[in-house]
Amino acid sequence: MKQNITSSKKSILKSIGPGFLLAGAAIGVSHLVQATRAGADYGFILIWVLIVACISKYPFLEFGPRFAAGTGNHLITGYKKLGKFPYWIYIWITIGSMFIIQAAVTIVTAGLAERLFNFGWSPFLWSGIILIACIALLLIGKYPGLDKSMKVIVTLLTLATLVAVIMAFGAGTVNDAVTTESPSLWTTASLGFIIAFMGWMPIPLDASVWHSIWTKEKAVQNKQKISVKGAFVDFNVGYLSAAFIGLLFFLLGVLVMFGSGTSFSSNSVEFSSQLVELYGKTLGEWSKPLISVAAFVTMLSTVLTVTDAYPRVISELKNPEKDKPEDKKEKWKIYRNSIFIIPVLSLSILYFLSGSFTILVDFAAGLSFLSAPFLAWFNYKLVTGKQMPKKHRPGKNYRVFSLICFGLLVVFNFVYLYITFLG
Repeated sequence: MKQNITSSKKSILKSIGPGFLLAGAAIGVSHLVQATRAGADYGFILIWVLIVACISKYPFLEFGPRFAAGTGNHLITGYKKLGKFPYWIYIWITIGSMFIIQAAVTIVTAGLAERLFNFGWSPFLWSGIILIACIALLLIGKYPGLDKSMKVIVTLLTLATLVAVIMAFGAGTVNDAVTTESPSLWTTASLGFIIAFMGWMPIPLDASVWHSIWTKEKAVQNKQKISVKGAFVDFNVGYLSAAFIGLLFFLLGVLVMFGSGTSFSSNSVEFSSQLVELYGKTLGEWSKPLISVAAFVTMLSTVLTVTDAYPRVISELKNPEKDKPEDKKEKWKIYRNSIFIIPVLSLSILYFLSGSFTILVDFAAGLSFLSAPFLAWFNYKLVTGKQMPKKHRPGKNYRVFSLICFGLLVVFNFVYLYITFLG
């Protein structure tokens, strides 16, 4: 009996990995830019938005690794078997958002790199260097390199950010944050920001597909099928870490920036400098290196995982259900080509829009938010349908919870469309 329990624990531990990749992809623009801006501009009043966003996306992101562990296939295979509409909707969502998302996460990282190293290089140059470094790591280290790197990065990031928040509470700014009056949430600008904030907090629903692909790849690396229980534990480790760190960055925004009277620059380098300087004024000069490193590592982890995720998706779109050796060779070839093509096109976007990165971020977040109900429904249909073995389907209470979350996503989507076109 003890041997079986020990074996089960070992199996679950071997499943851990894709969840860290999810956390690495999540902990980026949504946290550093959107969560910090939410806390800095509105104070504690927007904490409910962060909580609702994390809860409403939870089941549909969890369905990704659940489907992969339960069926041995990733979600793209499921979409194709579900019908042409889900399959092609996902393709158009991916093509319509991947270059902008890649550009958005890269330009923020570039600004932080210049703030940290102060070489006097432009955001465009930094973006190119960062992307080249990520591509090299992914092509040389492949999945195991990405897996190991992300475990270290997410662990260090969590510790560094937690220390910064504890010091912020110790600086005695809580009372000021509570007593300072928050701006109205019912203006067009405020509602637009709230929806954009929810769009990427803690991560867009596209990531459920990435997670399912990483889960399948992890099984290949382990040379054994990942259990649904192991995939569930792995998901919770990653998702709860991402949600927790999102809360930490939100609190940093509230405690350090709210009520300071400083408005954020639309230039990525200036934004990064403002961020670090404001922390330094409140926490002390000693905190600047800590914040600079934590922020840079945050964004680097996102760029690394996004640079890997989209080429993996593209490589699976043509024949997602085929896994013969010759099919894998073709997919690897597509992956290698895509890992260069997507960053090059993203750099082209950055060349023209690098001076307005906050607009770029909000636009990309809006796209992600609009696609959320579609992907949520597709994922729900997959894990409750014939493709999924009955024993691995969600229970009645979980299905009800999922439908409530789906309803919230639809309602917020209509609100977003109303604000955008009629507000």
